[in-house]
Amino acid sequence: MLTLYDAARCPYCARVRIVLAEKDVEYEPIEIDLADRPAWIYEKNSTGRVPVVEENGWLLPESAVIMEFLEERYPEPPLLAADAADRALARLWIFRHDDFTKPYYALRRGEDGAAARLDAELAKLDVALTQRPWLGGSEYGLADIAYVPWVLRARDMLGVALEGFPAVAAWLEQLVERPSIAMEVEVVAAL
Repeated sequence: MLTLYDAARCPYCARVRIVLAEKDVEYEPIEIDLADRPAWIYEKNSTGRVPVVEENGWLLPESAVIMEFLEERYPEPPLLAADAADRALARLWIFRHDDFTKPYYALRRGEDGAAARLDAELAKLDVALTQRPWLGGSEYGLADIAYVPWVLRARDMLGVALEGFPAVAAWLEQLVERPSIAMEVEVVAAL
């Protein structure tokens, strides 16, 4: 059985929890207090960050890599499209994810101009979602999972209004109907 070194408040961990739920993979969660990380977590990941998955002593950190690993290890249901162009598009969104998270974290820290920078990134998502139903193309998948934890937290914890981004708001409305995302909404509400 997989072990997930997890933190409820961590959106990177949320990505992995969502993929595990989508694929109905049983796992043992071990909650890590990010404010007081145990020394042993550095043995699991030299950076001390979560998520980390472990199975039979084999360790894998980094949420984007873990998502791809889970997709290959548990191919059903698929979270990357059969179409090569859509798979590439999904990977591109994941690769560029830092463009979104940098202003998100700047807003959390209360930095000047962060709200405008996050709005600019939400506008990019909005444009993409007016052109196709999902970030990765025609089907829900890893690209959507890569972004939704931050969009949820921005809306529910930072008070970011999505009214100016109707395609993002509609995308999120569709996403929260999925049990895996609905569970994450509950996690965010409890933080």
